Amino acid sequence: MKYLDEYRDPKIARALVERIRSTTKRTWTIMELCGGQTHGIMKFGLDAALEGVVELVHGPGCPVCVTPAEAIDRAIAIARTPGTIICSFGDMLRVPGTSENLFHARADGGDVRVVYSPLDAVATARKTPNREVVFFAVGFETTSPAAAAALLEAERLALDNFSLIVSHVRVPPAIEAILDAPGNRVQAFLAAGHVCTVTGEAEYLPIVASRHVPIVITGFEPVDLLEGIARCVEQLEKGESRLENQYARSVRPEGNPAALRAIARVFEVVDYAWRGIGVIPQSGMRIRPAFRRFDAFERFPTTSAESSSESSSPCRSGEVLSGRIKPHECEAFGSTCTPDHPLGAPMVSAEGACSAHYRYRRVINKESLLCSTK
Repeated sequence: MKYLDEYRDPKIARALVERIRSTTKRTWTIMELCGGQTHGIMKFGLDAALEGVVELVHGPGCPVCVTPAEAIDRAIAIARTPGTIICSFGDMLRVPGTSENLFHARADGGDVRVVYSPLDAVATARKTPNREVVFFAVGFETTSPAAAAALLEAERLALDNFSLIVSHVRVPPAIEAILDAPGNRVQAFLAAGHVCTVTGEAEYLPIVASRHVPIVITGFEPVDLLEGIARCVEQLEKGESRLENQYARSVRPEGNPAALRAIARVFEVVDYAWRGIGVIPQSGMRIRPAFRRFDAFERFPTTSAESSSESSSPCRSGEVLSGRIKPHECEAFGSTCTPDHPLGAPMVSAEGACSAHYRYRRVINKESLLCSTK
């Protein structure tokens, strides 16, 4: 299949592994910033192929995983409010809040529905004018344009029964937080291609210039990832720091102007608490005052929600999401925490690092051996 098979070509992949190995004179630590990249690395065994020359650590690249428990608790409380419908992407239903998830709310009689687009929630609001319809909007800059478009469509249709729980977050401030964290050892980043398809390159340039850290925008297939790693390593070995775009087949320097206009019109940038990490300045989005009537937090101001303390859980997802430990270093991993009985969001989400380690480190298949140097 064009634009897929050639990016999974074993011959090209092995050549890139050799290029990386022949370039490095020491071991470098590189963080990928997207859960899709994490799954690609684990599925195709790229970390094993580069063992000894590159250590790949996983960042907070799963938007489901970094959604705070408080937002989930609020969604659960709204779902239990008579006359409401909560619409959400499927992964969010299993993510634990403080003590339960949206599946529990549905089991207790709440109307919780899985949708494939925020516009599906708008259509639901249009069909059920006597019910309050709330869309749980999560994700990085990749999904925020769709949420903005849904809100603008609800305004155009003059819907007074539609609102959003907004938990959108921004990637560049997370990079700065990782670099500023005590004990940081990340020396370069693989930026997420789909995020940059929306945002473009501009927000990453000041980080490269001020922090002197290489950032390479990549895709998600093994050749994409290996070429991105090779570019990072070549910069690091030369003592250079630049922003490079490996994913030029999708990412343009200016990003997607129409999507950026929609985001800027609907949302304003605010400080935001990332689950397991804490508050990161200017890392979140909130509905602007002109559209505040579509803000579920405003529409349901008295809805009770549980305290979001997670201190009693053995889950170490915050350390996983910030790259301080690998999933298997958490004592609960694979024992009390599994995909069937997850303790934390990184084991729930299809893009979670714990899910990737659990899935791909328990089977050996042709794909996992793609980049073997033997």
